[in-house]
Amino acid sequence: MADLPRHSVSVTAVVFHPDGRVLAIQREDDGRWVPPGGIVELDETPDHAVVREVLEETGVQVKPDVLTGVYKNMNLGVVSLTFRCHPISGNPKPSEEALESAWLTLDEVEQRMPEARAIRVFDALRHDGPFVRVHDGTRLL
Repeated sequence: MADLPRHSVSVTAVVFHPDGRVLAIQREDDGRWVPPGGIVELDETPDHAVVREVLEETGVQVKPDVLTGVYKNMNLGVVSLTFRCHPISGNPKPSEEALESAWLTLDEVEQRMPEARAIRVFDALRHDGPFVRVHDGTRLL
């Protein structure tokens, strides 16, 4: 059984500011702009993981509203559950995992984020999901 392939489960938060901008981080490891998120720990629920990850990466406290999609990186075997969230308190700031965190306009999301990450933001704007999509880490497949 130990030799069976394993998936990793992560969460992504699409946090909409009341003015329509979206919370994003510039990752410390590769410099890419993405929505905040990370691995779900064994002892936590996905909704708790998304709250924790956003706070750790940005300093913003959020409340998850709804699951908007499931996205699988086919190269890495990572399945990410994406939640539309709203901010409760705090202001974006850098962290150990984020060179920068900021509220981006939708145009900035489209210009700065890889397609596989930007689609999560645009899917979260829709109300006909949740969506199930696969990607290679950068592009949709």
